[in-house]
Amino acid sequence: MNEALVVIVRGVIGFVTLLIFARLLGKQQISQLTFFDYVLGITIGSIAASLTTDLTTRAWPHWVGLVVWTLMVAALQWITLKWRYASKYIDGEPTVVIMNGKIMEDTMKKTRYRTSDLLEQLRLKEVFDLSQVEFAVLETNGQLSVLKKSEYQTVTTQDLNISTDYQGIGTELIYDGVVVEQNLKQVDLDRTWLDNQLRNQGINDPSEVFLANLDTQGNLYIDRYRDHIQKLTDVGDYPGPH
Repeated sequence: MNEALVVIVRGVIGFVTLLIFARLLGKQQISQLTFFDYVLGITIGSIAASLTTDLTTRAWPHWVGLVVWTLMVAALQWITLKWRYASKYIDGEPTVVIMNGKIMEDTMKKTRYRTSDLLEQLRLKEVFDLSQVEFAVLETNGQLSVLKKSEYQTVTTQDLNISTDYQGIGTELIYDGVVVEQNLKQVDLDRTWLDNQLRNQGINDPSEVFLANLDTQGNLYIDRYRDHIQKLTDVGDYPGPH
């Protein structure tokens, strides 16, 4: 068989297999990516790549190896879910690096977490002054969770006793020029209502719309494929002081 054809066939097999196994493993590999998970992901991907391009060996051993590694990852996920001690040993535990506004130097040394890393993570959390931090926890995935001191926390509408309207998730009514009929039914609307809304904005056909989204307040957001925006070519064309 032609080598190119062999690579194509084995590539399709590896791709479909990896897709199925990734779906079986769920979203934990992404949402809670530890260093060990990262290594496992690279290894499984490397096996899939070998399955596709290593024509000096049969495809069967590579596929078996891919199945074995995937089953081991699935078993490890089940063990860490059911056994707290195993989870602590394999995934580690969150580490407090700032407690009551004080940096825990000994803890940072044990976890080999540098001060520069701490400051960078704080800046990513929009914290530029260490004196504003009450607690900072280094999570198992390497992210930093920060609790500011009460006087530096953002004021909420609840603090001000201001009532607010419900803010839910919007509903896509048109996606890529196609009306999503099922979503229209879910919000108790029909094509007649949608067509009237489009005509009110000078749109004759849904195919002219890239996205139409209805929020929980009944407001319809429409984005056309060709937005009528004046092209600004010079700095002096932009509004505002110069």
